[in-house]
Amino acid sequence: MRLSIFCFAVGIVWLQQQASLPDRVELAWLAVAGTTLLLTPLARFRLRGGAPIGAFLLGIAWAGALAQYRLADALATIDEGRDLRLVGVISSMPQRFENGVRFEFRVEQAEVRVPEHISLAWYQGWRREIDETEEVELHAAPPLHAGERWQLTARLKRPHGNMNPAGFDYEAWLLEAGIRATGYVRTVPENRRLDEFVLNPANLIEKLREDIRERFYRILPEQPYAGVLVALAVGDQRAIDSELWQLFSRTGITHLMSISGLHVTLFASLVYALLNWLWRRSPMLPLVIPAQRAAVAGGFIAALLYCLIAGFAVPAQRTLYMLAVVVVALWMQRAVVPSRVLALALLAVLLVDPWAVLAAGFWLSFGAVGLLFYVGSGRLGAAHWLREWGRTQWAVTLGSLPALLLLFQQFSLVSPLANALAIPVVGFVVTPLVLAAAVLPPLGFLLYPAHLITTWLMSFIEWLAELPWAVWQQHAPPTWAWLTGLLGCVWLLLPRGFPARWLGLMALLPLLLVPPLRPAVGEAKLVVLDVGQGLAMHIQTASHDLLYDTGPLYSPEANSGNRVIAPYLRALGVARLDGLVVTHQDTDHSGGAEAVLDAVAVDWLMSSLAYEHGLSAMPVRTLPCSAGQAWEWDGVRFEVLHPLREQYAAPSRKTNDMSCVLMVSNSHGKVLLTSDIEAISEKALLERAAGKLRADLMIVPHHGSRTSSTPAFIRAVGATQVIFPVGYRNHFGHPKPDVVERYRQSGARMHRTDMDGALTVSLTASGVNVAAEREERRRYWHMR
Repeated sequence: MRLSIFCFAVGIVWLQQQASLPDRVELAWLAVAGTTLLLTPLARFRLRGGAPIGAFLLGIAWAGALAQYRLADALATIDEGRDLRLVGVISSMPQRFENGVRFEFRVEQAEVRVPEHISLAWYQGWRREIDETEEVELHAAPPLHAGERWQLTARLKRPHGNMNPAGFDYEAWLLEAGIRATGYVRTVPENRRLDEFVLNPANLIEKLREDIRERFYRILPEQPYAGVLVALAVGDQRAIDSELWQLFSRTGITHLMSISGLHVTLFASLVYALLNWLWRRSPMLPLVIPAQRAAVAGGFIAALLYCLIAGFAVPAQRTLYMLAVVVVALWMQRAVVPSRVLALALLAVLLVDPWAVLAAGFWLSFGAVGLLFYVGSGRLGAAHWLREWGRTQWAVTLGSLPALLLLFQQFSLVSPLANALAIPVVGFVVTPLVLAAAVLPPLGFLLYPAHLITTWLMSFIEWLAELPWAVWQQHAPPTWAWLTGLLGCVWLLLPRGFPARWLGLMALLPLLLVPPLRPAVGEAKLVVLDVGQGLAMHIQTASHDLLYDTGPLYSPEANSGNRVIAPYLRALGVARLDGLVVTHQDTDHSGGAEAVLDAVAVDWLMSSLAYEHGLSAMPVRTLPCSAGQAWEWDGVRFEVLHPLREQYAAPSRKTNDMSCVLMVSNSHGKVLLTSDIEAISEKALLERAAGKLRADLMIVPHHGSRTSSTPAFIRAVGATQVIFPVGYRNHFGHPKPDVVERYRQSGARMHRTDMDGALTVSLTASGVNVAAEREERRRYWHMR
């Protein structure tokens, strides 16, 4: 059975790696073949391995059928960006953010076909609309609550996210969540609340979660760790600030600050112990139902309620299903085999949600429990509790190392120390206090000691995080090194006395010591990152790294620097930039600068705003960007073509015309980086440097705006390939159709970050080649 469940999971994982789905006929044949192999009496037909193969085929068929059904619930392309009147119910706790409120919406009626489950944002303040010269005031959203029925006018778009090397797959996350369109509410008089509450079990649970959250905030107003207590009670991870998440990541306690299997297990264990004690005190109850059976059933019910209130995340699901198997086994007086319990929990999770394998939490959760079973199996006798605790910490820390380096390119060196204190404090003290306050409103005063204890704990955690050696960071390891490291961990965790366990340590070395791949001397790699409506470009030679622009500012807390660029550089193993060019003042090019400077060391910063926009105060050497500057790294030449030094004395009215224009060239080709220059700058370049403009590839000026890309400039550059760095359905309408037509008539091959994702340009002996991230990482759910 366990092997068949494992093969069923492998079939699901295989399907989630495919660029396209099998059609319905193919899925039906897979289901028939899988069922036949799984149910055929193997002894009669001598079909060795038939059941695992059948399970593998059924995994493909099951995941494929559910994917077909979910993808069919789609928004038509023609309906994107239109004002649509919708009637539906707010199906999640509304989430406040800097610019408004975001919530999930279950559509009941619409004037056109729209997906049933969508995500909406209701913005407030000022928001730039489609006409790039006009700003329209959007008023603050009214109070919104889970379970309310509303009539809203909204603009929707199909699922779309940025696609970057080693980046987060937002479209996969939306697919798993069942959200098939996103959009925002238009401010119109027709928006109105139709019903205060729509009664059904899902809305009741969400309303309860929202009430608990709001009650916690009322009791602990403006307290620094109130969001942590909210997250422990109702699983609202957005309640925790990004700075705290970084702190938890550095100390390896992230799993404690979101609802994990550990929380569910500890809570169920406390209920089990209490109920078992009370049951045994009764002279009659044990005669009806044995105390152990009653206690284990009560523990399961408590775990179920906690999982429902906490949002039913994958780690919580895994624990709940494992507890269910234990309950059934005890009630049926069957032996409990740990590996069988884990296998059945895996089957239950994948039957409910075959997209769970796309989440890092799935692998970390099941992997950690599997490690505990692995190191605990085959032991003779019980060791001292302190020794058992040390063995468990060692197993989880070592065993999670390959996964953490592959998924996050870092692991915490202080994690054992942090968890040694945080697990008992959070699990046995803080969480019970928080849950008691959540379930019984009169006990809300328990939040005060819970917050006080959390504050004491965080003092220790902050001290650990500030240690210079708290975190090991490196590039994402190659697949072969990751697999070798995984085998090394398994070998090292073999029982004591097993011969040659030191070979496991040798197998771990490639995971930590193999250097990242870089271009050869004389070659260059340029990556135009997909940052939305903005520009950020990484240029890498054999031993140097340059960042050209830092992308847009998304919100006061989020920008392309901390959301896209820093994770990308970490995955490549780039801990230091030899140079950073911030071409001009506009926030779609400079928005991530401060985050980049915080994340990595930078030798120098070049910009047209270095002396007048505050960047000169940064702890980095600043240089004005001016024509004539040139340098060479590893056989690759860099030359600044614009602006002239004289322009700083009388700067242009538009900051766009102060943009730094950079030519990158080697013996294999030339790439022209134009940032946001407009027609006046293009004319100036044609007059003074026409002979230097010729290039094989060009970053299209100003994202394809009508203010740039004059026919004369396009002819002078003569690029055979061009890249439009634009955001999907951006409010400016970039690139403009007539500009696209000019490049089409020039014969240039066009690439767009909104359609292709990040674009990797290679200057090698084979010429100038462009690879699109969406093609390299194509999956069946990605926008085409």
